[in-house]
Amino acid sequence: MRILSGIQPSGALHLGNYFGMMRPALELQDKGEAFYFIADYHSMTSLFDAAQRRRNTLDVALDFLACGLDPKRTVFFRQSDVPEVTELTWILSTVTPMGMLERATSYKDKIAKGIAPMHGLFAYPVLMAADILIYDSNVVPVGRDQKQHLEMTRDIAIKFNEQYGQTFVIPEPQIRDEVAVVPGTDGQKMSKSYGNTIEIFGEEKATRKKIMAIVMDSRTPAEPKPDADKNLALQLLKLVAPAAVAKEFEDRLRAGGLGYGDLKKALYEHYWNYFADARQRRAELATNLDYVNQILAGGAQKARAQAQKVLRRAKVASGLA
Repeated sequence: MRILSGIQPSGALHLGNYFGMMRPALELQDKGEAFYFIADYHSMTSLFDAAQRRRNTLDVALDFLACGLDPKRTVFFRQSDVPEVTELTWILSTVTPMGMLERATSYKDKIAKGIAPMHGLFAYPVLMAADILIYDSNVVPVGRDQKQHLEMTRDIAIKFNEQYGQTFVIPEPQIRDEVAVVPGTDGQKMSKSYGNTIEIFGEEKATRKKIMAIVMDSRTPAEPKPDADKNLALQLLKLVAPAAVAKEFEDRLRAGGLGYGDLKKALYEHYWNYFADARQRRAELATNLDYVNQILAGGAQKARAQAQKVLRRAKVASGLA
């Protein structure tokens, strides 16, 4: 089984990235042959500072390795180090219906939020399809917000196979419902676009300030909270605290008598402890960047070897070779 996943270097990685994509991907390292990449081509639809993209790409590599990615078990690489993916993107675009792309909810949501429409943003699902199909991926762990894009990948692959003969493996999504959408500090989905994130490796004082500023309602501590499960701080606490601890806080919140400030302090402490070991590993890795770059280069070499095989298959099938 080949597992494929990617993450954009569009900013500092946060809890939504970790629980929605990174942790599920890391847990799959022992389940099959894992191909994980830093999606720097994709970041070009939202980040327009070249130097920042380079810094972010390195930061993502450090974050992933610190959180437990094992380069001996996983092919880890930069998307742009495999140029074959852009060639396959064009090939796939010739069988991708416009109507399919026009129905993409992610594109419509971003335009509605004021992001300027562009071809790259509109054709994002085709590049994503190429990312997945070029490695004969069987399983793709994605957040629920990416489920439609994965379905589009499947549709594009099926359409190509019907047009030119059996060429691509049809991938399956893997979605963990309990962490499909991690809430941000304002109640929306946690996203760099919304400025509502809690970073995995955030600076201590700044992160504490963010957590203490999480939006709460106006009820007094003494009032029972029968809807405790909807409390943002509690939802985040359930991710980073032991289940028994989170349950205790939920029970106290439901019964009344627990102050929101105390809940947020507990969230901060458990968050800080949750990533303590990873924080130390990251600091060590940051002093050995040659090692990090060697991992990415070695991963790219392995990824290209597989990509070239699949691209060749697609070119032969479609009459380009």
